[in-house]
Parts: sequence; C-alpha cells; structure tokens
Amino acid sequence: MKIACIGGGPAGLYFAILMKKQDPTHEVEVFERNHADDTFGFGVVFSDATLNQLQQVDPESYEAIQASFYHWDNIDVHYQGEVLTSTGHGFSGMSRRRLLQILQRRALDLGVQLHFHRELAEAPAADLIVACDGVNSRFRGAHDFGTRVDLRPNRFVWLGTTLPFPAFTFLFRRSEHGLFRVHAYQYAPRSEGGEPLSTFIVECTEATWKAAGLDQATEEQTLAYCERLFAAELQGHRLVANRSLWRQFPTVYNKRWCARSGEAHLVLMGDAAHTAHFSIGSGTKLAMEDAIALADAIAFSQGSLPEALATYEASRRPGVDAVQRAAQVSLEWFEHTERYFDRLAPLPFAFSLLTRSLRITHENLKLRDPDFVARVDHDFARRHGCEPRPPMFAPLRLRGLVLDNRVVVSPMCQYSAQDGIPGDWHLVHLGSRAVGGAGLLLTEMTDVSPEGRITPGCTGLYNDAQADAWKRIVDFVHTSSSAKIGVQLGHAGRKASTRLMWEGMDLPLDRGNWPIVSASPLPYFPGVSQTPTPLDRSAMSRIRDQFVQATERADRAGFDLLELHMAHGYLLASFLSPLTNLREDEYGGSLDNRLRWPLEVLRAVRAAWPQGKPISVRISATDWHPRGLSGEDAVRIAAALAAEGADILDISTGQTVPEGKPSFGRLYQTPFADRIKQEARVPVMTVGNVSSWADVNSILVAERADLVLLARGHLYDPYWTRHAAQEQGYELPWPPPYSAARTFTPRTS
Repeated sequence: MKIACIGGGPAGLYFAILMKKQDPTHEVEVFERNHADDTFGFGVVFSDATLNQLQQVDPESYEAIQASFYHWDNIDVHYQGEVLTSTGHGFSGMSRRRLLQILQRRALDLGVQLHFHRELAEAPAADLIVACDGVNSRFRGAHDFGTRVDLRPNRFVWLGTTLPFPAFTFLFRRSEHGLFRVHAYQYAPRSEGGEPLSTFIVECTEATWKAAGLDQATEEQTLAYCERLFAAELQGHRLVANRSLWRQFPTVYNKRWCARSGEAHLVLMGDAAHTAHFSIGSGTKLAMEDAIALADAIAFSQGSLPEALATYEASRRPGVDAVQRAAQVSLEWFEHTERYFDRLAPLPFAFSLLTRSLRITHENLKLRDPDFVARVDHDFARRHGCEPRPPMFAPLRLRGLVLDNRVVVSPMCQYSAQDGIPGDWHLVHLGSRAVGGAGLLLTEMTDVSPEGRITPGCTGLYNDAQADAWKRIVDFVHTSSSAKIGVQLGHAGRKASTRLMWEGMDLPLDRGNWPIVSASPLPYFPGVSQTPTPLDRSAMSRIRDQFVQATERADRAGFDLLELHMAHGYLLASFLSPLTNLREDEYGGSLDNRLRWPLEVLRAVRAAWPQGKPISVRISATDWHPRGLSGEDAVRIAAALAAEGADILDISTGQTVPEGKPSFGRLYQTPFADRIKQEARVPVMTVGNVSSWADVNSILVAERADLVLLARGHLYDPYWTRHAAQEQGYELPWPPPYSAARTFTPRTS
C-alpha cells in the first residue's frame, strides 16, 4: 500500500513507523511544510498509562523517548500565599523537539521517506492519505468533514523558562489589570546551553489581556510583562519565546474523519481531527493513540481500506469524545477562575482545580494521595460543624430544617395516581428510599389543579383527599426513618394532558384531553400537540391562588420542604424562556418582565409556607438552544428567586422545546449548578448522570453544589445511600426492624 502522511508531527511520524513495522513493503511518505528541526511550543506531556501503551506497540522508540523524560508525581497549586501539593499523578514531560527527533530517526531507520519544507499544491498519489497537519489542516479544509471550530474566549501564550519546576505547577496572580493563570511543567531533566527546560503557559480573559495592553504587545513586550508579573515565582530565571503569540484555543470537531480524494482514501488524525485543551495535556497523547488505532484497524481489516477506516473512527470516537468533554469542562474552569478566586478557601480551591475535568473523583484522588484527601475531608467537616466523615454524610441546615446527609431522591414522576391521589405505589416508592438512607426525598411534580397534570396518572394537591393520602406517606417517612421529605408543586402548562410515559411521552391523549394553557399559544409539538391558551391576568391570579392552596395543604400534610417547579418547559418555566414566551405585555420581552409572574407566585407561596420551613425552586439553567436562556440569564434568575425567599435552587436543564440539543455525559448538569452557586451566591442542588458516591463527594468538597440528587440511581437501588455508607466504612443507623442487618457482610461472589 502507498501511504502519504500530510504533516510531520507526532501523529504522522508515529503512524508511518507503525505501518512500516506492520509491513515493510508499504511505501510510506511523510510531508511536512516546516523544516525538520522546527517546532512551536516547548514540552509535551504523557500520562503513565499512555507511556505503557507506547512501550507495547514500539519498544524501540519508547526506549529513546523514556531516556528523555522528566517524570513527576506531584501537582502544586499556588493560591493565596500557600502551595498546596497533591501527589500520585504520574506524568512525564519531554521536549517536543526531542520527541520529533526520535520519531524522525526511527522512521528513517525503518525506511519511511521524510520530506521537509515541502508545500503540497495537490494531494500526492497514494492509496491512503493521512491528514495530520494540525488545527488549521489544509487538506481537511479541501474536503467535507463537517468541521466545526469552537474558538474559546480566553487568551494564552506559550512560553518557556530555564526554571526547573519540581511539580506540575498552577500559579495564579492578580495584577491591576486582572487575574492571570499559569500552567507550568518541567519537560527535560536538565538545561543545556541555557535552553528552556520548562513550559510556562500564561492565560487570562480577553478583558484582562486588553486591559494590560497585551493585545498590542510584541513578543519581547509579552516576555517583559510576564517576567515582571511572575518575578517571585521565576526566582531570577528568564522567560523564552518561540513564536509565542497570544492566541485563542480552537476546539476542533469533525462529523466525519474519513473521505475520498480521487482514487485515494483520506483520513484525519491528531489535531486535524480533534483538539483537547492544553489544561488536560492530551493533544500529543490523542495524536499518537490515533496512529495506534488506525494502524491496528488496517492490520485487522485484511486489506479493505473502507472497512479499516470505518473501524478506526468507530473505535476512536467514544474515547476522543470523552476526552473532549473532559477538556471542555476543564477549559471552562480556567475561563472562569475569577468565579472561584478569593471565594474558595485554599483546600476547596485546590480540590476544585484537581477535579475540574470531572474525570478525577474524590475516591480516585484518595487512592493517589490519601493524605491530601484526608486534609480536604477534615476541612470540609470543620466548616460544616461535624466530626470527620465522608463528605456526603455531613449535615445541612436550611432555615429550621436539618438534613442528616447531602443525598436527595430526585423528583421522578410515577404516573400511577388515581384522580391525583397517591397510593400504595407512592408509599413504597418513597418509603423504601427513606429507609434506604437518603437525607431528603422529593415527591414527583405534584399538580395544583386537575388541568395542571402532565398525565391522568399524575399526583395532585388540589383537594383534601389528596392531602390526606400524602400525609400517610409523610408520616411513614418521619416515623420509620430520619429522612426529610419535600413536595414539588407545579403546573404542566402546554405539556399537560398527555399520555403516560410508557405510552408516548409528551404526546397528547388519544381521548379525554382537557384544555391547556401557557405563556404563549405555542404547541409543544407543532401539528401534533394541542395549542395552549395564553394566560390572561385573571387566569394568572387564579393559578397563583391554586399554588397557595396547594402550599397550605402541603403544610397540613407535614412536608418539611416545598419546591416550586419552574423548569422543563412547564407553566412557570414557559414564562421564563424566550423560546416559549412571546408575549408583548408586561409579562413578556425582557428577562425582568418574564420573571414577573413566576416571582409573584413564589412570593405568594413563601407567604403561605411556614417561615421555619425552606423553599426550593427547580429551574432549567439552559434550554440547550441557541436562542434560549443563557448562562447569564440563569444566574440572574437564581439571584432573583433567592431575593424573593428561595432558600436553595434545584439546577436542571432543558426539556423546554423538543428541538433542544443537550450535551449528555457524566455529571453534564453539574457545571451549571457550580456557576449559579458561585456567581449568584446561593445554595444549589445538582442532578444529572450522577452515578457514584465518589461523584457525590467530589461535587460537595469542590463546592459545586450543596446537595446532590439521584434519579435513576435510586430507581435501580432504593438503598443507594446505605450501600454508599457501607462501602466507605461509615455506619448509618438502621430502623429497629432491620437492626439485624448491621452484622450482615455482603459477598460479591
């Protein structure tokens, strides 16, 4: 096979090496537009896991690479005059130039043809053309790969220094112009002839960059500014430039990685296919893993290139997508470090930084560095007035309510009520999870009127029979456990009068539909759903009063907390979102106007609810739609709700319009809760793909949320919290009828 690699970086060179090893008769050429010894940047980083993989696939190049490593286990966080150190991270740095020299020599030894300073006007003749020519790939641009480039707002500059950092180091320095952050690491064991041996990346917001005049700075002026700013940390060492221009990080996505170019097959690798922010140090790792995956796919395809390329893309995408999701969360942490700086104490700040990508959890960090996590846990317990324990079991006070732990059973519609009355199913559903150890249970959305029900199977609190049935459940929870229970009140609005979930979620009933209302006359599914009647002032007053009446019944039933549902496109949420509120009166238009009626309902409910009992409000922090609610809107909404008496915000997202496009993934909604907690300065709950107690502890210690809700986890295991306690060596009190369980030892086989 004739193979042409366009780009002589790590991806192209390593793939060429592997293909020549696989079959020496392959004709492999590498074309690079720069000279052989040109490289931009300074060092590259590999994890221990990546190095193990390189050792397996090509021991010869690995041995040369290993000889040039500088290995470290520690991460140092410089913050508020302290240096907080966490160990056990296992990374190695090396000079990018040295890596290219090693790969070039290995490729030449195997018979790969290397062409440097070679610009290609057209595709070379080859069976397979591998486009690995970087972020601004010319070959990618000449074909339809469905490329999208997300240019991030922060500015950064890649510098070097002769200072040997003892650990991967994060520095933070506030100047008169704003906050600067530094990512620094040593990549060579020693400096030869004054050459840099550490990478020193300086990052800041665009506003800070401009305020400092760095948007007009030359390389020399950039060096001078950064040397002055970080003089104490540099300890007399100089900074060095290497085409060190301020830039924005481009996150590259491609719908397709494969195409045709005449008779040749074209495939993307490395930065041409995808990028991951430098804050997780995965660019070179991903590039070389691409090379391994493509070579393996070709080896197993028995000569079928279309099959090989399809296998390569299918096998690589899940891992790359996971890394890009982690990188996105990580880069957003650095884009918004001002959110945490000087607000978080040193230990929570360092923990938040170390777990910023959400890949490293409290438990994972504990395995790496038990002493550091012990310090973090003791600090968390001290700040919350309890003895050291797993963070999820720290108590929380909201007004007069004290929760034993931070685990919440999320509201989950059961669609099993008769005439709005909860029955035995609801008693067992909520009662079992109370005995299961959760600190707080939230009922499913319980509707304030028959017309406000999502389906005929939804619960209500619009008559006394319903209140009596709820009191039976509340009493069981209180007498059989230490759990507290809250009711979620809502009105489905334009999403009312639909089928049970398992019969067709959000679809209108086949018969027996009732009239529906909303902020504006917009059906949920155009041409399928009913068109709601927009509320007039009298209807708004009537429904506000229905919320108040339901609140009074909730208090008589004995609920400990009340939550108003202002999310997911239901009635109150339909006023908040510009996608569902097209009104031209005083309740539409600006965000202040769209908030007017939901705040009126909250004020009325707060007045009717006992002052010693807390109120929560669930909101959708984003509509997952470009014209929907923004992050800034969510912060303003949260602050406005808190000012009117909401004690904690339950942060969810989406479900406003069917065309919303959520970015699902592990803990995908937690960053929204984190932002609202830090910027609106209000307590929050988070929900969404939380599956492990390690996640719960991580969220709490990093101060991303105050309570953590689990839905499907509690459906799968009503005793989720008890099992989490047992696995962490922490004992929860058992109800007397179950006291024998204390001596039971679960077996795994």
